[in-house]
Amino acid sequence: MAKVSMIEREKKRQALVDRYAARRKELKAIARNTELPMDERFKAQLKLAKLPRNSSATRLHNRCEVTGRPKAYYRKLRMSRIALRDYASNGQIPGMVKSSW
Repeated sequence: MAKVSMIEREKKRQALVDRYAARRKELKAIARNTELPMDERFKAQLKLAKLPRNSSATRLHNRCEVTGRPKAYYRKLRMSRIALRDYASNGQIPGMVKSSW
């Protein structure tokens, strides 16, 4: 089980990303538009830099929803390999069985 503080930090980051997504998208569009004057684009870039650092989507890290583990994460199932194995061994995932040969 991951530290509760790390899980909460990730939730806080996700909330910031959701809150600032629209504003960040608008400012990026202005900054990338080559038809606009250079000073307007520069002002948009400065406003973008003033936004909270954790409001960027690249700051997020995938975590297992069961255990909070940050490594060995399966995107499709949104859980780690260890949690997946436990659920499969207990028969909680339909169609998944432990292999043996």
